Amino acid sequence: MTELLRLSGRQSEVAAGLRVRRILPDLARRAVGPFVFFDHFGPVTLAPEVDSDVGGHPHTGLATVTYLFAGRQIHRDSLGTVQAIEPGAVNWMTAGRGIVHSERAHDDDRGHARPAHGLQLWVALPPELEETDPAFQHVPAKDIPVVELPEGGQAQVLVGQAWGVSSPVRAASPTLYLDVTLPPQAVLNLPALAPEMALYGPTTGLVVDGEPVGAGEMAVLPTGQGAAVQAGPAGARFVVIGGAPLAQPVRMWWNFVSTDRQRIADAARRWAEGGFAPIPGDTGRIAAPPWRG
Repeated sequence: MTELLRLSGRQSEVAAGLRVRRILPDLARRAVGPFVFFDHFGPVTLAPEVDSDVGGHPHTGLATVTYLFAGRQIHRDSLGTVQAIEPGAVNWMTAGRGIVHSERAHDDDRGHARPAHGLQLWVALPPELEETDPAFQHVPAKDIPVVELPEGGQAQVLVGQAWGVSSPVRAASPTLYLDVTLPPQAVLNLPALAPEMALYGPTTGLVVDGEPVGAGEMAVLPTGQGAAVQAGPAGARFVVIGGAPLAQPVRMWWNFVSTDRQRIADAARRWAEGGFAPIPGDTGRIAAPPWRG
């Protein structure tokens, strides 16, 4: 059997005590299915004085997928959406030809210690949808289907299809995103639910086809293959991402994704010139780095 590809990413601190581990993109692997960006932040309890707000910033050519394990955020965007994002909900924002959004602390949490733990992922849109209309989907945790696994534990089908169950989230291309929990020492025979798949345990290690994989480390499975996944003595919680491979390679610069370099250049110019629609009722704007093409 082909060896697993293991990605440990790199960490940075984006606010006092709030560290982010970026797994994708990586020099060894640019994408898994349509997922081109994978950030894991926390787990941490932020001090009352910490400013974790992310002000208004643009996206094009992609969909963001926000999923929280703990804490909450307020999402606002240029469509006029105001949405509290809470653990277990799936929030899929299609940027298409362009959207601006912010992610801020809930007003009730300001001035208080608050947890922060979650995943921020980007999905590259198919080339023919890069200029589609922007849109936002929120599916609360109670509407996410759950599969009871015969090995014990359960799988929440966040996006896509698994074990005969379909998520209500409307994806732009064949996409898989699962949140799986297993009891201590249980072994899940994970089938090949998508052509490309990867596993990531945010806080618990796994044994994948007999190989130990640490917490905070991504295991990319060989194309078209499933895996035997074993939990440790404390059990395990991990996500599975994947889907059909990209139709063609994409370029990424700052918050813009496209198969066409000129589209990214145009987006950079539009943001610099104030050409994106603003977020109603939201102030503050993040400047882009200099465009160097």
